[in-house]
Amino acid sequence: MGTLTSCSFSTVNFKLRSTLIGKDFRDRIELKKLKNKSSLCFLYRGISKREVSFSSSFSKNRCFSVNNNNNNHDSENDVVENGSVSENGVKDSILKTASPEEKEESSSNEFGSDKAKASVSSRPPTISPVGPAYNNFQVDSFKLMELLGPEKVDPADVKLIKDKLFGYSTFWVTKEEPFGDLGEGVLFLGNLRGNREDVFAKLQNRLAEATGDKYNLFMVEEPNSEASDPRGGPRVSFGLLWKEASEPGPTTLWQYVIALLLFLLTIGSSVELGIASQINHLPPEVVKYFTDPNAVEPPDMELLFPFVDSALPLAYGVLGILLFHEVGHFLAAFPKKVKLSIPFFIPNITLGSFGAITQFKSIIPDRSTKVDISLAGPFAGAALSFSMFTVGLLLSSNPAAAGDLVQVPSMLFQGSLLLGLISRAILGYAALHASTVSIHPLVIAGWCGLTTTAFNMLPVGCLDGGRAVQGAFGKGALIGFGLTTYTLLGLGVLGGPLSLPWGIYILICQRAPEKPCLNDVSEVGTWRKAAVVTAIFLVALTLLPVWDELAEELGIGLVTTF
Repeated sequence: MGTLTSCSFSTVNFKLRSTLIGKDFRDRIELKKLKNKSSLCFLYRGISKREVSFSSSFSKNRCFSVNNNNNNHDSENDVVENGSVSENGVKDSILKTASPEEKEESSSNEFGSDKAKASVSSRPPTISPVGPAYNNFQVDSFKLMELLGPEKVDPADVKLIKDKLFGYSTFWVTKEEPFGDLGEGVLFLGNLRGNREDVFAKLQNRLAEATGDKYNLFMVEEPNSEASDPRGGPRVSFGLLWKEASEPGPTTLWQYVIALLLFLLTIGSSVELGIASQINHLPPEVVKYFTDPNAVEPPDMELLFPFVDSALPLAYGVLGILLFHEVGHFLAAFPKKVKLSIPFFIPNITLGSFGAITQFKSIIPDRSTKVDISLAGPFAGAALSFSMFTVGLLLSSNPAAAGDLVQVPSMLFQGSLLLGLISRAILGYAALHASTVSIHPLVIAGWCGLTTTAFNMLPVGCLDGGRAVQGAFGKGALIGFGLTTYTLLGLGVLGGPLSLPWGIYILICQRAPEKPCLNDVSEVGTWRKAAVVTAIFLVALTLLPVWDELAEELGIGLVTTF
Protein backbone atom coordinates (compact mmCIF):
# COMPACT_ATOMS: atom_id res chain seq x y z
CA MET A 1 0.00 0.00 0.00
CA GLY A 2 1.32 3.44 -0.84
CA THR A 3 1.97 6.09 1.73
CA LEU A 4 0.05 9.36 1.56
CA THR A 5 2.55 12.16 1.09
CA SER A 6 0.65 15.24 -0.14
CA CYS A 7 -2.79 16.48 -1.17
CA SER A 8 -4.13 19.43 -3.18
CA PHE A 9 -7.69 20.75 -3.09
CA SER A 10 -9.92 22.56 -5.59
CA THR A 11 -13.52 23.56 -4.95
CA VAL A 12 -16.60 21.83 -6.38
CA ASN A 13 -20.28 22.04 -5.36
CA PHE A 14 -22.36 19.00 -4.81
CA LYS A 15 -25.49 17.91 -2.99
CA LEU A 16 -25.36 15.22 -0.35
CA ARG A 17 -28.52 13.30 0.47
CA SER A 18 -28.61 10.48 2.95
CA THR A 19 -31.11 7.68 2.61
CA LEU A 20 -33.44 6.12 5.09
CA ILE A 21 -32.52 2.53 5.82
CA GLY A 22 -34.97 0.37 7.77
CA LYS A 23 -34.58 0.59 11.49
CA ASP A 24 -30.89 1.31 11.49
CA PHE A 25 -30.42 4.08 14.05
CA ARG A 26 -26.66 4.16 13.84
CA ASP A 27 -24.45 6.41 11.73
CA ARG A 28 -22.19 4.46 9.46
CA ILE A 29 -19.00 5.51 7.81
CA GLU A 30 -17.96 3.78 4.65
CA LEU A 31 -14.46 4.11 3.33
CA LYS A 32 -13.96 3.25 -0.29
CA LYS A 33 -10.44 2.36 -1.37
CA LEU A 34 -9.48 3.57 -4.78
CA LYS A 35 -6.17 2.21 -5.96
CA ASN A 36 -4.60 2.42 -9.35
CA LYS A 37 -0.88 1.79 -9.63
CA SER A 38 0.44 4.10 -6.87
CA SER A 39 -2.53 6.29 -5.83
CA LEU A 40 -4.60 5.90 -2.67
CA CYS A 41 -7.69 7.91 -1.77
CA PHE A 42 -10.43 7.62 0.80
CA LEU A 43 -14.09 8.32 0.29
CA TYR A 44 -16.49 9.18 3.07
CA ARG A 45 -20.18 8.48 3.00
CA GLY A 46 -22.55 8.95 5.91
CA ILE A 47 -25.95 7.28 6.30
CA SER A 48 -28.30 8.38 9.09
CA LYS A 49 -31.72 7.44 10.40
CA ARG A 50 -33.55 10.39 8.95
CA GLU A 51 -33.26 11.89 5.51
CA VAL A 52 -31.20 15.05 5.42
CA SER A 53 -30.61 17.14 2.35
CA PHE A 54 -28.14 19.98 2.18
CA SER A 55 -25.91 21.77 -0.29
CA SER A 56 -22.39 22.82 0.47
CA SER A 57 -19.04 23.64 -1.05
CA PHE A 58 -16.58 20.82 -0.70
CA SER A 59 -13.21 20.04 -2.15
CA LYS A 60 -11.93 17.77 -4.82
CA ASN A 61 -9.01 15.81 -3.42
CA ARG A 62 -5.96 14.93 -5.44
CA CYS A 63 -3.83 12.42 -3.57
CA PHE A 64 -0.25 11.49 -4.32
CA SER A 65 1.43 8.39 -3.01
CA VAL A 66 4.85 6.87 -3.12
CA ASN A 67 5.74 3.99 -5.38
CA ASN A 68 3.80 0.86 -4.66
CA ASN A 69 5.12 -2.54 -5.55
CA ASN A 70 1.72 -4.21 -5.30
CA ASN A 71 -0.18 -4.82 -8.51
CA ASN A 72 -3.57 -3.24 -8.93
CA HIS A 73 -6.35 -5.82 -8.86
CA ASP A 74 -9.19 -3.41 -8.16
CA SER A 75 -9.41 -1.56 -11.43
CA GLU A 76 -13.16 -1.84 -11.37
CA ASN A 77 -13.21 0.52 -8.40
CA ASP A 78 -11.04 3.23 -9.98
CA VAL A 79 -12.56 6.62 -10.64
CA VAL A 80 -11.12 8.83 -13.33
CA GLU A 81 -12.31 12.35 -13.92
CA ASN A 82 -12.96 12.95 -17.64
CA GLY A 83 -11.17 9.67 -18.29
CA SER A 84 -7.71 11.23 -17.98
CA VAL A 85 -4.63 10.13 -16.11
CA SER A 86 -1.58 12.29 -15.48
CA GLU A 87 1.89 11.32 -16.58
CA ASN A 88 2.87 10.36 -13.04
CA GLY A 89 0.02 7.92 -12.86
CA VAL A 90 -1.96 10.05 -10.40
CA LYS A 91 -5.74 10.24 -10.68
CA ASP A 92 -8.25 12.80 -9.53
CA SER A 93 -10.96 11.46 -7.24
CA ILE A 94 -14.24 13.29 -6.66
CA LEU A 95 -16.46 12.81 -3.62
CA LYS A 96 -20.16 12.46 -4.42
CA THR A 97 -23.23 10.63 -3.18
CA ALA A 98 -25.99 9.09 -5.16
CA SER A 99 -28.38 11.44 -6.91
CA PRO A 100 -32.14 10.97 -6.48
CA GLU A 101 -32.33 9.03 -9.73
CA GLU A 102 -29.55 6.72 -8.61
CA LYS A 103 -30.71 6.27 -5.01
CA GLU A 104 -32.40 2.95 -5.65
CA GLU A 105 -29.39 1.54 -7.47
CA SER A 106 -27.01 2.84 -4.82
CA SER A 107 -29.05 1.22 -2.04
CA SER A 108 -29.02 -2.12 -3.73
CA ASN A 109 -25.30 -1.95 -4.34
CA GLU A 110 -24.73 -1.13 -0.70
CA PHE A 111 -26.21 -4.40 0.47
CA GLY A 112 -23.99 -6.69 -1.44
CA SER A 113 -23.69 -5.79 -5.09
CA ASP A 114 -20.05 -5.61 -6.05
CA LYS A 115 -20.54 -5.40 -9.78
CA ALA A 116 -21.13 -1.69 -10.07
CA LYS A 117 -18.43 -0.07 -12.12
CA ALA A 118 -17.38 3.56 -12.22
CA SER A 119 -18.53 5.31 -15.38
CA VAL A 120 -16.89 8.13 -17.26
CA SER A 121 -19.07 11.09 -18.09
CA SER A 122 -19.00 14.85 -18.37
CA ARG A 123 -20.15 15.20 -14.76
CA PRO A 124 -18.64 13.73 -11.59
CA PRO A 125 -19.20 9.99 -11.45
CA THR A 126 -21.33 8.19 -8.89
CA ILE A 127 -19.44 6.23 -6.29
CA SER A 128 -21.13 3.05 -5.19
CA PRO A 129 -19.87 1.13 -2.19
CA VAL A 130 -18.73 -2.40 -2.81
CA GLY A 131 -19.12 -5.01 -0.10
CA PRO A 132 -18.88 -4.37 3.62
CA ALA A 133 -17.02 -1.14 4.26
CA TYR A 134 -14.82 -2.46 7.00
CA ASN A 135 -13.75 -5.39 4.87
CA ASN A 136 -12.62 -3.07 2.09
CA PHE A 137 -10.42 -0.85 4.19
CA GLN A 138 -9.34 -0.54 7.81
CA VAL A 139 -8.18 2.73 9.31
CA ASP A 140 -4.69 2.26 10.66
CA SER A 141 -4.35 4.60 13.65
CA PHE A 142 -0.67 3.88 13.94
CA LYS A 143 -0.07 5.08 10.39
CA LEU A 144 -2.04 8.22 11.20
CA MET A 145 0.14 8.84 14.25
CA GLU A 146 3.21 8.47 12.06
CA LEU A 147 1.89 11.18 9.74
CA LEU A 148 0.86 13.60 12.51
CA GLY A 149 3.62 12.85 15.04
CA PRO A 150 7.27 13.89 15.02
CA GLU A 151 9.53 12.77 12.24
CA LYS A 152 11.08 9.37 12.78
CA VAL A 153 14.74 8.56 12.49
CA ASP A 154 15.79 7.96 8.89
CA PRO A 155 16.31 4.18 8.32
CA ALA A 156 19.36 4.98 6.20
CA ASP A 157 20.85 6.85 9.15
CA VAL A 158 20.03 3.93 11.46
CA LYS A 159 22.02 1.59 9.23
CA LEU A 160 24.87 4.10 9.02
CA ILE A 161 24.94 4.56 12.78
CA LYS A 162 24.94 0.83 13.42
CA ASP A 163 27.90 0.41 11.09
CA LYS A 164 29.89 3.39 12.34
CA LEU A 165 29.14 3.45 16.08
CA PHE A 166 28.59 -0.05 17.36
CA GLY A 167 30.80 -3.10 17.20
CA TYR A 168 32.79 -5.65 19.15
CA SER A 169 34.82 -3.03 21.03
CA THR A 170 31.90 -0.82 22.15
CA PHE A 171 28.37 -2.22 22.09
CA TRP A 172 27.11 -5.25 20.18
CA VAL A 173 23.56 -4.58 18.97
CA THR A 174 21.19 -7.53 19.11
CA LYS A 175 17.80 -5.84 18.83
CA GLU A 176 16.09 -2.58 17.95
CA GLU A 177 12.94 -1.11 19.54
CA PRO A 178 11.03 2.19 19.31
CA PHE A 179 12.31 4.92 21.62
CA GLY A 180 10.78 8.21 22.76
CA ASP A 181 7.34 9.36 23.88
CA LEU A 182 5.76 8.52 20.51
CA GLY A 183 8.23 5.90 19.35
CA GLU A 184 9.90 8.35 17.00
CA GLY A 185 13.39 7.19 17.93
CA VAL A 186 15.32 3.93 17.93
CA LEU A 187 16.50 2.03 21.01
CA PHE A 188 19.49 -0.22 20.45
CA LEU A 189 19.62 -3.21 22.80
CA GLY A 190 22.58 -5.50 23.11
CA ASN A 191 25.72 -6.25 25.08
CA LEU A 192 28.13 -3.69 26.48
CA ARG A 193 31.79 -4.37 25.68
CA GLY A 194 33.57 -2.00 28.07
CA ASN A 195 33.19 0.63 30.77
CA ARG A 196 29.84 2.31 30.20
CA GLU A 197 31.12 5.88 30.61
CA ASP A 198 34.04 5.30 28.24
CA VAL A 199 31.84 3.55 25.68
CA PHE A 200 29.24 6.31 25.84
CA ALA A 201 31.84 9.02 25.29
CA LYS A 202 33.27 7.10 22.34
CA LEU A 203 29.82 6.59 20.80
CA GLN A 204 28.97 10.28 21.14
CA ASN A 205 32.18 11.26 19.33
CA ARG A 206 31.51 8.76 16.56
CA LEU A 207 27.93 9.98 16.21
CA ALA A 208 29.11 13.57 15.78
CA GLU A 209 31.60 12.46 13.12
CA ALA A 210 29.01 10.37 11.24
CA THR A 211 25.93 12.61 11.34
CA GLY A 212 27.11 15.96 12.69
CA ASP A 213 24.68 17.80 15.00
CA LYS A 214 21.68 15.86 13.75
CA TYR A 215 20.88 13.39 16.54
CA ASN A 216 21.11 13.01 20.30
CA LEU A 217 22.29 9.72 21.80
CA PHE A 218 20.96 8.64 25.21
CA MET A 219 22.36 5.96 27.49
CA VAL A 220 19.48 4.51 29.53
CA GLU A 221 18.77 1.42 31.55
CA GLU A 222 17.61 -1.48 29.42
CA PRO A 223 13.82 -1.73 29.80
CA ASN A 224 12.36 -4.88 31.37
CA SER A 225 15.84 -6.24 32.07
CA GLU A 226 15.90 -8.85 34.82
CA ALA A 227 19.66 -9.45 34.90
CA SER A 228 22.35 -6.93 35.77
CA ASP A 229 25.46 -6.12 33.77
CA PRO A 230 28.38 -8.52 34.46
CA ARG A 231 30.60 -5.47 35.12
CA GLY A 232 28.21 -4.21 37.77
CA GLY A 233 25.18 -1.99 37.69
CA PRO A 234 22.15 -2.26 35.41
CA ARG A 235 22.25 -3.36 31.78
CA VAL A 236 22.28 -0.38 29.44
CA SER A 237 20.90 0.40 26.02
CA PHE A 238 21.27 3.39 23.72
CA GLY A 239 18.45 5.55 22.39
CA LEU A 240 18.62 7.73 19.29
CA LEU A 241 16.39 10.77 18.73
CA TRP A 242 16.32 13.74 16.39
CA LYS A 243 17.94 16.73 18.05
CA GLU A 244 14.95 18.95 17.27
CA ALA A 245 12.50 16.42 18.71
CA SER A 246 14.41 15.67 21.92
CA GLU A 247 15.44 19.17 23.00
CA PRO A 248 12.97 21.67 24.54
CA GLY A 249 11.89 24.58 22.42
CA PRO A 250 12.97 28.19 23.08
CA THR A 251 11.01 30.53 25.33
CA THR A 252 8.30 32.30 23.34
CA LEU A 253 7.18 35.91 23.57
CA TRP A 254 3.90 34.91 25.24
CA GLN A 255 5.82 33.03 27.91
CA TYR A 256 7.81 36.17 28.66
CA VAL A 257 4.56 38.12 28.97
CA ILE A 258 3.01 35.52 31.27
CA ALA A 259 6.15 35.41 33.41
CA LEU A 260 6.07 39.20 33.79
CA LEU A 261 2.39 39.20 34.78
CA LEU A 262 2.96 36.45 37.35
CA PHE A 263 5.90 38.35 38.80
CA LEU A 264 3.76 41.49 39.20
CA LEU A 265 1.07 39.44 40.93
CA THR A 266 3.73 37.94 43.21
CA ILE A 267 4.85 41.45 44.17
CA GLY A 268 1.25 42.24 45.06
CA SER A 269 0.81 39.09 47.13
CA SER A 270 4.09 39.81 48.97
CA VAL A 271 2.93 43.33 49.82
CA GLU A 272 -0.39 41.91 50.96
CA LEU A 273 1.50 39.55 53.28
CA GLY A 274 3.35 42.54 54.73
CA ILE A 275 0.08 44.37 55.35
CA ALA A 276 -1.50 41.28 56.94
CA SER A 277 1.44 41.02 59.35
CA GLN A 278 0.30 44.34 60.85
CA ILE A 279 -3.11 43.02 61.73
CA ASN A 280 -3.01 44.53 65.23
CA HIS A 281 -2.66 48.03 63.75
CA LEU A 282 -5.16 47.73 60.89
CA PRO A 283 -8.57 49.44 61.04
CA PRO A 284 -11.23 47.24 62.72
CA GLU A 285 -13.47 47.13 59.63
CA VAL A 286 -10.57 45.81 57.54
CA VAL A 287 -9.68 43.16 60.13
CA LYS A 288 -13.30 42.08 60.40
CA TYR A 289 -13.64 41.68 56.64
CA PHE A 290 -10.57 39.43 56.37
CA THR A 291 -11.18 37.40 59.54
CA ASP A 292 -14.98 37.16 59.82
CA PRO A 293 -16.41 34.56 57.38
CA ASN A 294 -19.84 36.22 57.62
CA ALA A 295 -18.54 39.60 56.44
CA VAL A 296 -19.92 40.43 53.01
CA GLU A 297 -19.44 44.12 52.32
CA PRO A 298 -15.77 44.96 51.57
CA PRO A 299 -14.25 47.93 53.37
CA ASP A 300 -12.69 50.96 51.73
CA MET A 301 -9.31 49.70 50.54
CA GLU A 302 -7.88 53.18 50.71
CA LEU A 303 -7.64 52.56 54.44
CA LEU A 304 -4.73 50.19 53.69
CA PHE A 305 -2.58 52.74 51.85
CA PRO A 306 -0.93 54.11 55.01
CA PHE A 307 0.29 50.58 55.83
CA VAL A 308 1.95 49.90 52.48
CA ASP A 309 5.23 51.59 53.42
CA SER A 310 5.58 49.54 56.58
CA ALA A 311 4.73 46.36 54.61
CA LEU A 312 7.53 46.84 52.07
CA PRO A 313 10.40 45.46 54.20
CA LEU A 314 8.62 42.14 54.59
CA ALA A 315 7.73 42.11 50.89
CA TYR A 316 11.36 42.80 49.99
CA GLY A 317 12.45 39.90 52.17
CA VAL A 318 10.05 37.44 50.52
CA LEU A 319 10.96 38.58 46.99
CA GLY A 320 14.67 38.50 47.85
CA ILE A 321 14.41 34.87 48.94
CA LEU A 322 12.60 33.95 45.72
CA LEU A 323 15.18 35.64 43.52
CA PHE A 324 18.07 34.18 45.52
CA HIS A 325 16.55 30.72 44.98
CA GLU A 326 16.45 31.20 41.21
CA VAL A 327 19.97 32.66 41.12
CA GLY A 328 21.17 29.45 42.78
CA HIS A 329 19.69 27.40 39.94
CA PHE A 330 21.28 29.58 37.26
CA LEU A 331 24.70 29.62 38.92
CA ALA A 332 24.74 25.82 39.08
CA ALA A 333 23.50 25.42 35.50
CA PHE A 334 25.89 27.90 33.85
CA PRO A 335 29.15 25.90 34.28
CA LYS A 336 27.41 22.78 32.96
CA LYS A 337 26.13 24.67 29.88
CA VAL A 338 22.53 23.81 30.79
CA LYS A 339 19.97 26.39 29.70
CA LEU A 340 17.06 27.31 31.98
CA SER A 341 13.85 29.13 31.22
CA ILE A 342 12.80 32.33 32.90
CA PRO A 343 11.10 31.63 36.27
CA PHE A 344 7.30 31.66 36.40
CA PHE A 345 6.52 32.85 39.93
CA ILE A 346 3.36 31.55 41.59
CA PRO A 347 1.66 34.15 43.82
CA ASN A 348 0.14 33.08 47.12
CA ILE A 349 -1.51 35.31 49.73
CA THR A 350 -0.52 33.09 52.68
CA LEU A 351 3.24 32.77 52.02
CA GLY A 352 3.67 35.56 49.51
CA SER A 353 4.54 33.02 46.82
CA PHE A 354 4.58 29.28 46.18
CA GLY A 355 7.98 29.64 44.51
CA ALA A 356 8.56 29.50 40.78
CA ILE A 357 8.44 27.06 37.88
CA THR A 358 11.78 26.94 36.07
CA GLN A 359 12.11 24.62 33.07
CA PHE A 360 15.19 23.05 31.55
CA LYS A 361 15.72 24.44 28.07
CA SER A 362 18.43 21.97 27.11
CA ILE A 363 19.09 18.30 27.72
CA ILE A 364 20.88 17.59 31.00
CA PRO A 365 24.15 15.74 30.35
CA ASP A 366 24.03 13.38 33.37
CA ARG A 367 22.27 12.66 36.64
CA SER A 368 24.92 14.37 38.76
CA THR A 369 24.24 17.64 36.95
CA LYS A 370 20.51 17.20 37.52
CA VAL A 371 21.06 16.76 41.26
CA ASP A 372 23.42 19.73 41.50
CA ILE A 373 21.09 22.14 39.68
CA SER A 374 18.03 20.90 41.56
CA LEU A 375 19.62 21.31 44.99
CA ALA A 376 21.38 24.62 44.30
CA GLY A 377 18.19 26.69 44.27
CA PRO A 378 16.63 25.31 47.48
CA PHE A 379 19.95 25.42 49.32
CA ALA A 380 20.48 29.07 48.34
CA GLY A 381 16.93 30.06 49.24
CA ALA A 382 17.04 28.11 52.50
CA ALA A 383 20.35 29.70 53.50
CA LEU A 384 18.99 33.23 53.06
CA SER A 385 15.66 32.33 54.68
CA PHE A 386 17.31 30.75 57.71
CA SER A 387 19.57 33.77 58.09
CA MET A 388 16.56 36.11 58.09
CA PHE A 389 14.70 33.82 60.48
CA THR A 390 17.47 33.60 63.09
CA VAL A 391 18.40 37.30 62.86
CA GLY A 392 14.74 38.19 63.21
CA LEU A 393 14.43 36.02 66.33
CA LEU A 394 17.48 37.68 67.85
CA LEU A 395 16.08 41.15 67.09
CA SER A 396 12.75 40.11 68.60
CA SER A 397 14.38 39.73 72.00
CA ASN A 398 16.30 43.00 71.66
CA PRO A 399 14.56 45.90 73.44
CA ALA A 400 16.13 48.39 71.03
CA ALA A 401 14.08 46.94 68.16
CA ALA A 402 10.77 47.04 70.01
CA GLY A 403 9.36 49.69 67.69
CA ASP A 404 9.69 47.41 64.67
CA LEU A 405 8.03 44.36 66.22
CA VAL A 406 4.64 43.00 65.20
CA GLN A 407 2.24 40.91 67.26
CA VAL A 408 1.34 37.42 66.03
CA PRO A 409 -0.63 34.62 67.73
CA SER A 410 1.64 32.11 69.45
CA MET A 411 -0.35 29.32 67.81
CA LEU A 412 1.41 30.13 64.53
CA PHE A 413 4.61 28.57 65.87
CA GLN A 414 2.87 25.20 65.96
CA GLY A 415 2.81 25.14 62.16
CA SER A 416 6.33 23.69 61.98
CA LEU A 417 8.08 21.32 64.34
CA LEU A 418 11.59 22.40 63.31
CA LEU A 419 10.96 26.15 63.24
CA GLY A 420 8.91 25.99 66.41
CA LEU A 421 11.75 24.30 68.27
CA ILE A 422 14.25 26.91 67.03
CA SER A 423 11.92 29.73 68.09
CA ARG A 424 11.43 28.12 71.49
CA ALA A 425 15.19 27.85 71.95
CA ILE A 426 15.87 31.53 71.11
CA LEU A 427 12.81 33.32 72.47
CA GLY A 428 12.34 31.15 75.54
CA TYR A 429 9.41 29.36 77.13
CA ALA A 430 7.74 32.43 78.59
CA ALA A 431 7.60 34.32 75.29
CA LEU A 432 6.00 31.47 73.38
CA HIS A 433 3.68 30.45 76.20
CA ALA A 434 1.58 33.59 75.81
CA SER A 435 -1.42 34.35 73.62
CA THR A 436 0.61 36.67 71.34
CA VAL A 437 4.31 36.96 70.57
CA SER A 438 6.20 40.09 69.51
CA ILE A 439 8.51 39.26 66.61
CA HIS A 440 10.51 41.13 64.01
CA PRO A 441 9.20 41.11 60.39
CA LEU A 442 12.35 39.23 59.38
CA VAL A 443 11.00 36.23 61.31
CA ILE A 444 7.91 36.18 59.11
CA ALA A 445 9.96 36.57 55.90
CA GLY A 446 12.33 33.78 56.95
CA TRP A 447 9.49 31.52 58.04
CA CYS A 448 7.64 31.98 54.74
CA GLY A 449 10.86 31.46 52.77
CA LEU A 450 11.75 28.24 54.59
CA THR A 451 8.19 26.91 54.21
CA THR A 452 8.13 27.71 50.48
CA THR A 453 11.55 26.09 50.03
CA ALA A 454 10.40 22.98 51.90
CA PHE A 455 7.30 22.68 49.71
CA ASN A 456 9.45 22.91 46.57
CA MET A 457 11.79 20.23 47.92
CA LEU A 458 9.03 17.65 48.25
CA PRO A 459 10.08 14.52 46.28
CA VAL A 460 7.34 14.50 43.68
CA GLY A 461 6.99 15.33 39.97
CA CYS A 462 9.35 17.92 38.55
CA LEU A 463 9.65 19.95 41.74
CA ASP A 464 13.22 20.56 42.87
CA GLY A 465 12.91 17.65 45.29
CA GLY A 466 11.47 15.39 42.61
CA ARG A 467 14.29 16.19 40.20
CA ALA A 468 16.89 15.63 42.93
CA VAL A 469 15.43 12.24 43.92
CA GLN A 470 15.11 11.17 40.28
CA GLY A 471 18.73 12.09 39.63
CA ALA A 472 20.09 10.52 42.80
CA PHE A 473 18.05 7.31 42.98
CA GLY A 474 16.28 6.90 39.63
CA LYS A 475 12.76 7.20 38.32
CA GLY A 476 11.56 4.13 40.22
CA ALA A 477 12.47 5.71 43.56
CA LEU A 478 10.69 8.92 42.53
CA ILE A 479 7.46 6.98 42.00
CA GLY A 480 7.62 5.56 45.52
CA PHE A 481 8.51 8.91 47.10
CA GLY A 482 5.78 10.60 45.07
CA LEU A 483 3.02 8.25 46.17
CA THR A 484 4.07 8.71 49.80
CA THR A 485 4.11 12.49 49.41
CA TYR A 486 0.67 12.60 47.80
CA THR A 487 -0.71 10.46 50.62
CA LEU A 488 0.75 12.67 53.36
CA LEU A 489 -0.48 15.82 51.65
CA GLY A 490 -3.94 14.35 51.21
CA LEU A 491 -4.13 13.44 54.90
CA GLY A 492 -2.86 16.88 55.93
CA VAL A 493 0.14 15.40 57.72
CA LEU A 494 2.55 17.71 55.84
CA GLY A 495 1.90 21.40 55.41
CA GLY A 496 -1.18 21.67 57.61
CA PRO A 497 -3.84 23.90 55.99
CA LEU A 498 -1.59 24.53 52.97
CA SER A 499 -1.39 20.85 52.05
CA LEU A 500 -4.54 20.87 49.89
CA PRO A 501 -3.75 23.94 47.72
CA TRP A 502 -0.16 22.80 47.33
CA GLY A 503 -1.24 19.31 46.32
CA ILE A 504 -3.61 20.75 43.72
CA TYR A 505 -0.84 22.99 42.41
CA ILE A 506 1.48 19.99 41.98
CA LEU A 507 -1.17 17.94 40.19
CA ILE A 508 -1.90 20.76 37.76
CA CYS A 509 1.56 22.17 37.07
CA GLN A 510 4.35 19.89 38.27
CA ARG A 511 3.18 16.27 38.40
CA ALA A 512 5.19 14.92 35.43
CA PRO A 513 8.76 13.71 36.15
CA GLU A 514 11.71 15.30 34.41
CA LYS A 515 12.90 13.86 31.08
CA PRO A 516 15.94 11.56 31.14
CA CYS A 517 19.51 12.84 30.89
CA LEU A 518 21.86 11.98 28.04
CA ASN A 519 23.68 9.68 30.47
CA ASP A 520 20.81 8.45 32.61
CA VAL A 521 22.67 5.47 34.08
CA SER A 522 25.89 6.56 35.84
CA GLU A 523 25.64 6.89 39.62
CA VAL A 524 25.84 10.29 41.28
CA GLY A 525 28.08 9.40 44.21
CA THR A 526 27.51 8.89 47.92
CA TRP A 527 27.71 12.50 49.07
CA ARG A 528 25.02 13.66 46.62
CA LYS A 529 22.69 10.90 47.78
CA ALA A 530 23.40 11.86 51.40
CA ALA A 531 22.65 15.51 50.63
CA VAL A 532 19.30 14.58 49.03
CA VAL A 533 18.30 12.34 51.95
CA THR A 534 19.26 15.04 54.48
CA ALA A 535 17.28 17.65 52.57
CA ILE A 536 14.17 15.43 52.46
CA PHE A 537 14.47 14.79 56.21
CA LEU A 538 14.67 18.54 56.97
CA VAL A 539 11.72 19.14 54.65
CA ALA A 540 9.62 16.67 56.66
CA LEU A 541 10.56 18.37 59.95
CA THR A 542 9.75 21.81 58.50
CA LEU A 543 6.34 20.87 57.14
CA LEU A 544 5.28 18.65 60.04
CA PRO A 545 2.84 20.54 62.29
CA VAL A 546 3.00 20.24 66.08
CA TRP A 547 -0.09 18.66 67.59
CA ASP A 548 -1.50 20.11 70.82
CA GLU A 549 -0.16 17.49 73.23
CA LEU A 550 3.40 17.80 71.90
CA ALA A 551 3.14 21.59 71.72
CA GLU A 552 2.12 21.73 75.39
CA GLU A 553 4.99 19.41 76.27
CA LEU A 554 7.55 21.46 74.35
CA GLY A 555 6.13 24.83 75.30
CA ILE A 556 5.46 25.90 71.71
CA GLY A 557 2.46 28.20 71.75
CA LEU A 558 -0.33 28.59 74.26
CA VAL A 559 -2.62 25.59 73.81
CA THR A 560 -5.11 26.26 76.63
CA THR A 561 -5.90 29.48 78.45
CA PHE A 562 -7.51 29.87 81.87
